[in-house]
Amino acid sequence: MPPHDETTPVGPAGGPPRRPPAGRTPAAGGAGGRARTNASRSGGSVGSRPGGSRPTGSRPAGGKPGSKKARSTKQRRRRRLKVALGTLLGLFLLLGVFVGVVYATTEVPDPGSVQNSQTTVVYYADGTTEMARLGDTNRTNVGLAEVSEAARDAVLAAENRNFYSDPGISFTGIVRAAWNNLTGGSTQGGSTITQQYVKNAFLTADQTFSRKFQELFLAVKLDNEYSKDEILENYLNTIYFGRGAYGIEAAANTFFGVPAAQLTPQQGAVLAVQIRSPSSYDPEANPEGAQDRWGLVLDAMVEEGWMTQADRDASVYPPVQPRPESSALGIPTGPEGLVVSQAISELEGRGYSDEQIRAGGLRITTTVDKPTQDAALAAVAEVMDGQPDNLRQALVAVDPRTGGVRAYYGGDVGAGDDAIDYAQARRQPGSSMKPYVLATALDQGISVTSRRDGSSPQEFPDRPGLPVRNSGGTSCPACSLVEAMTRSLNTTYYGLAYEVGPENVRETALAATGMPDTWPATGVSSLDDKPTLADPETGSTGSSIGIGQYEMRPIDQATGFATFASGGVRHDAHFVSRVTDTAGAVLLDNGAPAGEQVMSEQVASDTTYALEGVAQYSRRALDDDREVAAKTGTQGIDADDNSDAWMVGYTPSLSTAVWMGSDGYQPIRNDDGAIVYGSGLPGAIWQQFMDTVLDGTPEEDLPDRPVIRGDTGEGVPEPVTEPAAPTTQSAPPTQSAPTTQPAPSTPATPTETVPGPGTPVDPNSGNGGNADPNAPVPPVPNPVPQQPPNGPVTGGTTAPVPPDPGTGQPQQPGQPAPTTQPQPQPVG
Repeated sequence: MPPHDETTPVGPAGGPPRRPPAGRTPAAGGAGGRARTNASRSGGSVGSRPGGSRPTGSRPAGGKPGSKKARSTKQRRRRRLKVALGTLLGLFLLLGVFVGVVYATTEVPDPGSVQNSQTTVVYYADGTTEMARLGDTNRTNVGLAEVSEAARDAVLAAENRNFYSDPGISFTGIVRAAWNNLTGGSTQGGSTITQQYVKNAFLTADQTFSRKFQELFLAVKLDNEYSKDEILENYLNTIYFGRGAYGIEAAANTFFGVPAAQLTPQQGAVLAVQIRSPSSYDPEANPEGAQDRWGLVLDAMVEEGWMTQADRDASVYPPVQPRPESSALGIPTGPEGLVVSQAISELEGRGYSDEQIRAGGLRITTTVDKPTQDAALAAVAEVMDGQPDNLRQALVAVDPRTGGVRAYYGGDVGAGDDAIDYAQARRQPGSSMKPYVLATALDQGISVTSRRDGSSPQEFPDRPGLPVRNSGGTSCPACSLVEAMTRSLNTTYYGLAYEVGPENVRETALAATGMPDTWPATGVSSLDDKPTLADPETGSTGSSIGIGQYEMRPIDQATGFATFASGGVRHDAHFVSRVTDTAGAVLLDNGAPAGEQVMSEQVASDTTYALEGVAQYSRRALDDDREVAAKTGTQGIDADDNSDAWMVGYTPSLSTAVWMGSDGYQPIRNDDGAIVYGSGLPGAIWQQFMDTVLDGTPEEDLPDRPVIRGDTGEGVPEPVTEPAAPTTQSAPPTQSAPTTQPAPSTPATPTETVPGPGTPVDPNSGNGGNADPNAPVPPVPNPVPQQPPNGPVTGGTTAPVPPDPGTGQPQQPGQPAPTTQPQPQPVG
């Protein structure tokens, strides 16, 4: 056979095409090939089909021989449905097995453990040392028979009408409750009483799927293992009714002064309303809302046949006893009670309800360190031993790196009628306000080495005829801002505030301290809802902000100075570090908050640099010459006495503010009858506390030179030193020592002198309070550029306007009297 390739014809050419037979036979000349005829190609020849190729003709209907017919759409749909049903059935079987296993393994806790789980515990910063226990002080368990039937009916009407017939859970009830809450319908709750009891007694209030899932299983099993009366009895003994009352017996006594057995239907309805939200429906806090829901509960009782319509129509809202003081709420009565109150307020501000805090079994870890707190209490007690009884003190220590309050003393009474938190008192800061003025000037390019006129007295354009004076006649016509800070010159910093803008100083102080724009309402101060750091009547801020006219709180000063310590980053002061539930699940973790950069690092650094000489100058240097930045402040009450004294200072790891004053604006004098200044008793408390807490800790460096250079403001030239002219006397002629012109005058004694009787006092004059009036001090040398003086000199004194101008009555204890216009004349 001649050779050929796949395209060579193997049969005769020409002739019409032939269809292949229905049954194919092997090809005659190819191993396993299949012979077929092809349609005519070019030239009309019929060639063999290439090996392995498919014929071009159409395939017979029905596909390949022996193959299945394609499924119809209906068949495919049926098949998918069967697969889906099978899968769903399998899932249901698995779910049933899972539910059975979970139900079998779910254990209902002993109801006797309920009281302990509901108790909220407050800890010191170590998380183990207890500070207080809330929720276990006002609770009395009673049997169901000792609760009036009317009160039981009211609770069922408000929370679960079908309690005695339901299986312990109600899925439809949750949906119905959501709809009713939106439309203002029935007062029934979304959960059964059994579910509520399980949630409040054994679980947390978290709105999570896992918690709800666990709640359902516990509720069903509880319903199967206990009778309905037993569940209702436990529920009524554990539910929180507000006002610190746990259980219906305590609630009946707290709200009406009667035992639960004597509750009327109307009184029972009042208590039933409290269950939903004790803080929202307290009759004293929200009388309108409480009475509206009270009426709905009575209507539900009528619907269920538990009250007649005639009794409903005759019902009037029963009188309720006044809300008790905090002493009944488990808050300690000692100084730590004020810490607990602050922690509770902080959690309320974060959205925690009164019920969650007091009856949620929380574990609250505060930022307050036990040894640091003990050091604060010891410093106050030791320094104030034997001092006059009218003196009040506050100490707040803040960690500049986090804002966590490490020590907090606002008074000896932490709860009850006599509790006053002086750490929250709004008092005039005197010269401790001056660092904010300097920070504002630095931000505008005025360096700490810039010189300003500190001579005394001086008049300024915004107060004609009312000159500002420095204490004791101190004068320095060309002091640097560092020197003026150390010597607390009122005229320098009043003038600097005027130069940089009082409103700008206010903004700096608000940013550094985190103070609000307006004072929150407390009900005890005439400053409520008035602008902060501003005149309460006009709302404007004057240059007297530079010397401490406008009120601040000790906690504000501790935070503001902490901002300088942290390089201009403000961390808001806070008391709560961590919150967990009884199982240890973390509900809140403050961690290490990032803070907010409210001033440049250079401004904060140079402000710190300017404050480094004050503590030594005031004879309050720390042990081992530890570097510290500080400022004193004193506020005058009249020509002879002071009303407030401050010492505020910091290292990079601790900022502490100490305030001393009295209830209202009484004169503050020590046991020797001497006037109290910032460097006196407050300075002694501050010094002892700081030395104790920082003892053994690494020393931390503060800036040793200023960063910002130059003076974009209204500086004065540096004094020129000239030799004095020689004098001729009968004795051999001598040359006097050179003097500096102009030479700053200094008092002969280190007292912060106030003018004698009859001299008007200015609430705007500010006060440094640096000098110890009882210690002899050598004369102060001439000023040296960029160096603080080596010896103490006095600052000025600021006197507030006494009683409230609106009422003519003294201010509430711990609260300041507002400043008014016109201002009296300043003093030295």
